[in-house]
This record gives sequence, C-alpha cells and structure tokens, in this order.
Amino acid sequence: MSERRTSLTARLARLGFSDASAAERALSTSPVPLDDPLLDALGGTADPDLALSGLLRLVEADSAFPRRMADDPLFAGRLLAVLGVSTALGDHLARHPGQWNVLTGPPERPAPGLLRAELLAAVGADPADTLPVGLPDALDALRTAYRGRLLNLAGRDLTGEADVREVAEELAVLADAALEAGLAVARAQVPEHVLCRLAVIGMGKSGGRELNYVSDVDVIFVAEPAEGAEDREEEALRAATRLASAMMRACSAVTPEGSLWEVDPNLRPEGKSGPLVRTLASHRAYYERWAKTWEFQALLKARPVAGDPELGRAYLDALSPMVWKAAAGEDFVADVQAMRRRVEEHLRERHGEVERQLKLGPGGLRDVEFAVQLLQMVHGRTDAQLHSPNTLDALAALSEGGYVGRDDAAALEEAYRFLRRTEHLIQLHHLRRTHLVPADEAGLRRLGRALGLTGDPAERFTELWRRHARGVRRIHEKLFYRPLLRAVANLPGEEARLTPEAARARLLALGYNDPAGALRHIEALTRGVSRRAAIQRTLLPVMLGWFADAPDPDAGLLGFRRVSDALGATPWYLRLLRDDVTVAERMARLLASSAYVTDLLLRAPDAVKILGDDAELAPRPVADLRAEMLAVVGRHGDREKAEHAVAAVRAIRRRELFRVSAADLLDLADVRTVSEALSDITAVTLEAALTAAVNKVETERGEPLPARLAIVAMGRFGGREMNYGSDADVMFVYEPVEGAEDRQAHRAAHAVVEELRRLLALPAPEPPLGIDPNLRPEGKSGPLVRSLSSYAAYYRRWSSPWESQALLRADPVIGDAGLCARFAQVINPIRWPEGGVGEQEVQDIRRLKARMEAERLPRGVDRRLHLKLGPGGLSDVEWVAQLLQLRHAFEVPELRTTRTLAALEAAVDYSLLRAEDARTLVAAWCLATQIRDAVMLVRGRASDLLPTDHHRERTAVSGLLGYSGSGDLLEDWRRHARHAREVTERVFYGTR
Repeated sequence: MSERRTSLTARLARLGFSDASAAERALSTSPVPLDDPLLDALGGTADPDLALSGLLRLVEADSAFPRRMADDPLFAGRLLAVLGVSTALGDHLARHPGQWNVLTGPPERPAPGLLRAELLAAVGADPADTLPVGLPDALDALRTAYRGRLLNLAGRDLTGEADVREVAEELAVLADAALEAGLAVARAQVPEHVLCRLAVIGMGKSGGRELNYVSDVDVIFVAEPAEGAEDREEEALRAATRLASAMMRACSAVTPEGSLWEVDPNLRPEGKSGPLVRTLASHRAYYERWAKTWEFQALLKARPVAGDPELGRAYLDALSPMVWKAAAGEDFVADVQAMRRRVEEHLRERHGEVERQLKLGPGGLRDVEFAVQLLQMVHGRTDAQLHSPNTLDALAALSEGGYVGRDDAAALEEAYRFLRRTEHLIQLHHLRRTHLVPADEAGLRRLGRALGLTGDPAERFTELWRRHARGVRRIHEKLFYRPLLRAVANLPGEEARLTPEAARARLLALGYNDPAGALRHIEALTRGVSRRAAIQRTLLPVMLGWFADAPDPDAGLLGFRRVSDALGATPWYLRLLRDDVTVAERMARLLASSAYVTDLLLRAPDAVKILGDDAELAPRPVADLRAEMLAVVGRHGDREKAEHAVAAVRAIRRRELFRVSAADLLDLADVRTVSEALSDITAVTLEAALTAAVNKVETERGEPLPARLAIVAMGRFGGREMNYGSDADVMFVYEPVEGAEDRQAHRAAHAVVEELRRLLALPAPEPPLGIDPNLRPEGKSGPLVRSLSSYAAYYRRWSSPWESQALLRADPVIGDAGLCARFAQVINPIRWPEGGVGEQEVQDIRRLKARMEAERLPRGVDRRLHLKLGPGGLSDVEWVAQLLQLRHAFEVPELRTTRTLAALEAAVDYSLLRAEDARTLVAAWCLATQIRDAVMLVRGRASDLLPTDHHRERTAVSGLLGYSGSGDLLEDWRRHARHAREVTERVFYGTR
C-alpha cells in the first residue's frame, strides 16, 4: 500500500501538481473515481491543483458529477479546463452547481438574439418591459445568467473550440445583451422613459466586437424625444439622462453575485464634464466644431449596441463620415503620434508595471491597435474597405490593400491573437480587469500550460511573449511613425483618391509639362486590382508632389514607371517604398533631377535598396572595391571569356557610380569626395580589366607574360579630380622580366594593352569608360606602350616643358608595384627639377597657355561661360598650381602632389601664395567642378559650358547647386571667375 501511494504521488508530481502529496490525500478520500483518464485530464489542465480543488467542491455540492464526467468526455474536458484556469468561475459553480449543464452540448456559438432573449428573461422583462420581480433579485438573476453564458464560452475557449477572435466577438455580443437587459431594468425604475428614445452606442473594444472577459464597456448615449413629445425636448432629455444613469447602475452595481463590469461613458463629448446624454444634433455640432483628434479616432469603433436601433443607425450615419475627414487636418498624424507618446510617457512613470503590461507596454496590444487605427484613418478617406471597427478585420484589409506588408500584417495578427489570448487567461483567473502579466512563477506556469507550451511552461511563455512584443514594437514604430502617413494625410481628399480628374488637376497645379503623358504613366502604374497596383495608388499621390519639387517632374514620373516596370513583381521593391519614406522621397528626387542617375538606375534597379541608409551612400573604401572586382575576375577561369569578367567589373562600376552620384545629388558628399571617389572607381576598374586582359593573353600564348606592366594615371585621373564625364588619361609602361627579350616583352605588353582597350570599349549597357593615352611621349604619333628604359631615355633627351608639366599629375598606381615605383623614380627629376624651372621655361609655359586660350576654345562660344578654358576656369587655377610646383617642388616636398587643391594649400603654407588668393582659386575651381558635374547629372552628357540656352537645363543645374534662380548661378560664376582670373594674371602671368 505504501509503495502504491508513493507511486501515485510521483505520478501526480509528473502530471504537474505542485503539492502531489496533498492531491493524493484529497483524491483518496473523495467519491471521484481514481482512474487513469481522470488523472491524465487533471494533469492536462493549466493548474492541476486548482482544477482538483474546484472539482472536489462541485462533487460535494452535486454527487452526479463523477458519473456525468465519465459518460461525457467533452463535458469533462471543458469543466476541468475551466477549473484549472479560473478560480472565479469555480466559485461560481460552487454557488450554482446546477449551471454545470452549460458546459454540455455541441460547441455551437449562440445566436445574438438568443443571448438577448436569455438575459432579458433573467431580469423578468416582458414585451411591455415591466419587472414582476424585485430589483435586487433581477440584478442577481442578470449576473447569474451572464456568468452562466461566460462559463459556457470559457469552456469552449479553453478547449480550443472557439478561437480568440470568436471569443472576443461573443463577449461583445453578450455585453450587448446585458446592456439591453440593464436598459429594461432601468425602464422599470424610470416611468417617464416613455418621453424619450435612447440609443446606446458601443465604443472601444465593445464597439469593435473585440471585448475582453472583464473590461469596462465604453458607451455614448444619444437621445431624441419620443413620438408625440417633440415639443418637450428638455423633459425628454432629463428622462433619457435618468434612464441612462439607471442602466449604468444596473450593469455596474455590485450585488451578492458580484458585478458585470463598469459602464464607462467618458468617451462622450467633453468627457466627464459634458452632459451624459445629448441629442443627435448636439452630437453632430460638437464633432463639427470642437472635437479633438483622439475623439475622431475613438469614433472609428462606434456601433449601436442597445436601445433604439433606428436612432443608433442615424447616429452612425451622421458621425461616421466625420471620422474619415478628420485625417485631412494639417496636424492630424502629428497629433495622434503625440498622444501615443504621452500615453507611453505616463506609463513609464509607473515603473513597476510597464514591463508587465500586455496592453499599454512596449509591444503590447495598444501598439497594434494604434498603428492599425492611424493607417485606417489616413488611407480610409479613399478606401472604404478599411472602415471596419474590428482590429483584425482592419489589419487584413490594410494588408489586402497593400498599405501594410504581408509579412508585417501576419506578424501583427499572430502577436495580437497571442496577446489577447494571454489577456483572456489572466482575466479569467479571478474575473478581474487586469492587463498585467503575473510576476510569480506559479502564475507564469499556469499561463504557459494553458497555452499548451511544453518543457518549462513559465520560461517558454516569457520567451514567446517577449518575442512577440519585440516584433510588435518594431512594426509599430515602422508603421505608426511612418513619415509617408503625414504626406498622405496632408493631401486633399480628392487628390488622395487619384481619380483621373483629380490627377489631371493635380498635375497641372504641380507644373507638369505633359499632363496627358503623365496620366498615361499613372494609369499604367495603378491599373488593375493587384497588390502592386494598390500600393502604387497609395504612393503616387505623394510622389507626384515630390517629383514636382525637383527640376523635371515629367522625367521623374517616366523614370519611376520604367524602374517599376523593370522590377516588375519583385516583392521587396514597392514594400520598401511604402515602408521607408526616405527611399521613396530620395528616389523621386533623383529621377526628377538627373538623366544620368536615372539611366544608371534603369540598368540596375535593385540599387534602389541603398537609398534609405546614408552609410550605404558613402563611397566604398578602395580596398573593398578592389577585392570585389578582382574576385569577380578570378571567378572567370581560363575557359571563360575575359569579356564576361570585364562585363561584371563594369556592372560593379555602374553600381558604384550610382552610389556616388546619388550621394552627390542628395548633398551627402562634397566636391572633393565625389572627385576622389570617381577616380578610385576608375583606378580599380582599370586594375581589374588589366588583370582580365593579362589572363586572356597568357591563356592564348600558353605561357606567362614576359613583361611586367603598369598603368600611369594622368591628368584629372592622376590628380584624383575626375568628373562624371572624364576619360581616363593614362600611359602604359612595361619592363621585361628576367631573361626575356625586350622585343618579345614589347609585343606581349602591347597585346595586353590592346586587349584592355578592346574589353573596355565593347558595346554594353554600362556607362563607357574612355581610355585616353594621348599624354604619352610624342602624343598620338608615339608608341602606345613603352618600356621603362624608353621612357627614361625620352624624358632625358626630348622632354619639353609641357611634358614636365603633364607629369606633375602622373600617378603610377596600377599594375606591378615595383615597376610603378621605378617609373616614379624616372619622372620625379623631370617634374620636380632641381632648382626649379628656369625663366625661359616659365615664358614657354605662359605662351603655351595663352595659345591654348586662343586656339582650343570652340568657335562661337562665349569664352566667359567655358568652365575649363575660359577666364578664371579650371585651366587657370590648375596652371597656377602647376607653375608653383615646377618652380618650388624640388625645395618644398609638400608641393610634390598630383592634386591641384593640395598644391595650392601647400603653397600657402610656405608663403609662395597668399592665403586670400588661394581661397579665391579654390572657390572658383570647386564651383566649376560642381557645375560640370551638375550638367552631366542633369543632361546625362558632359559639357564644359555653363548652360544658358535651355531653360529647363539651366534651371535644373541651378537648383541642384542650391541657387533659387538660374540667373543667380550665372552671376555667381562670373564673380568667381573674375576674381580667379585676376589672381591668375598676377601670379601666373606676372602682370600688375
């Protein structure tokens, strides 16, 4: 016997009894049959100790229980599930054991009419609404009947026969019936009720049909004089007020059977300080003139729940349209967001509760509800599918309409259901209004087991709850504080709908040059009922304004259509634009500002992804670019063509050009950063292409190359001062490897260079990279490739002043490192001559520049508008710096740089140039470079002329550079150029 008892105790402990010995003793003395099915059923409850205690109390009150449980497993499952969760419902059954029968029968949801009839019958209401029983008995009867229905619902809920949504809806319907019964009790107390018609409007969770087991029931009362009492409106309102007050007491009063819930009328106009009951006209007047943002948000869930149904419908018809107009207010979104922040700040002051709050805490139910309601009110002005007062219905409609991503909507729904189910379980325990997760281990364990979690139920529950809360908070912040909401909310209602008429009017008002063409693009983007079209209908009304804020809205809309078509049904694209307003706004600005960027984006539309992150728009480090490009070349083995490798390299270059140009247009990179980044991209592209060419030639020759190769960057490339339209000025140098003949090395090196030029010149969708070798010795008539010794001999015997000057920006950085260093040793004495250039060489340089100014400017061009060769242009600034270098670089190491601005700064440091003159030259150089870049960005074609003829281009370039008018840019350039020319005349030509 002792062994059997020990075995039973151990089994009870395994089943989850916290005090297995006490449970064993209780079972051994009870009339309940001690069999395996019963023990397993008790062990499957949320709290086996609580379930056993409740069961034994019921057996004492009604000995028929054990037999019925054995005969009806469905009943037994429901009963034990309830007893294992709810102390309050166990107490109710102990007081009213006859109600155990509500847990029997099929799992059918009762019809609303049945619930209403049952509760009216409980208070003794007949068709004449008279009460034959005394008031206290009627209220007790109402509570008993209500708890019976609650017990029935809890039994189906806790056994999985009704999901959380069905439970919330049924609770709301049950509350409707209780309010109707309470109103019947009130009519018996207020005989003058015949003077009025009273409708009860459910608000909050009651109105949304998503009520909790224990929750305040929010209501608003609307009344009108009854037929025949129209001239006694004041009396009718007084009667309605007494009737409403009596109804509230009937539902909220505490009796020996407890209370139902509080009826809360504080969402009415003016809150607690306003009259309890108003006429429909008074309600309408208040909302039209005085209502605050949050009051319209509250009206979103308004629903007639009791009383005069016709008056309730009239209330809804009159006030519901105001909900959808409220979001058009200038500060609507900001007001709602500010109110949410105030709630959160108030909650944070209650330190002990914030982390345990299911409702108001971070990632709680209110985060889901507020985000859904805000999106409803903003987009519901134009989409009636969003008008549901129910959170889950509204969330589904937002997802279906494309306003919320499918993944986000699914995550929110899953979390909302979990949080509501947890909230129900917490409230069922004592039937108290609470939203706090238990702090004790036993309470957490009970929740985990009730949710069917295995292992350590308390730990698993906490982990699951925190995961859902984090997910909700992340999505809430993305949706609720989404800047796109403000932009949509600020659109006039007719424009937000984007009907053809509204779109045409909006396009004309915004300054589109071709409204008809723009309408065709809009129609193509928004046609149909697909999710893609739905999201476009949300985005386009706002993006039309963003396009119009840029120089060429028509081109922006066309570009947007082409990018959208290129990406097709790519799932992330429109979701990204909808959820990240930074990406959408930046994309609109780029497309409507730059033909160059538009072309880059059309060829690689997935680059849109980087627009939302400033860090992603920063130029990539050279080492990272080099590693990526060389890895691409390395992946193409001997059997694959070099064309494939270089095509992939050029695609990377295109992506990086987009990154730099986007940062430039968005004011995230200054002129020096842009020039250096463009130079780095060119250098790494040439290095990767050189590697591919070498691989190709070696494969064809069947042996290693008999020469070392290097590429010398020249001109703006060598100075790291490239523009978007710059060619790569280069020289090619080789050196035979040990044991190789020079003729053999020359042929191989020449083959590699020709292959390099061929690969980079192949037709492709990528931006071209021109290779210009004309700064080599003897120019176009000289050999394309020279050996190191040939370069040394040439410069030693034939070098002219202009070649020494050109070598100032020579930077041997690509190819064999040793060869690059030896080439630098060859040219350094030429470009930085000992003692500096003589006076005769200075005169030659001055004459050469004067001839260039006279001969190289295109005919018919206003020389003052030429940014490179015109007075005060790039050439003036660069030649001043280069003359200072030729004269003083041998003595001043800081002047030994290929960069123009660095040379000017070094000249100031060594008192070779006045600081004021340097500032003047730098300012002119930077402005000229910015204008050239802006022209290339706007037109997609390079030009050295300041645009003056084409109004749109002139305006666009001026706008990109921050000038309010094109005339301001012209005037500013002329001023900078004039001052720079004055410095050039004085410092370079030695005049004045």
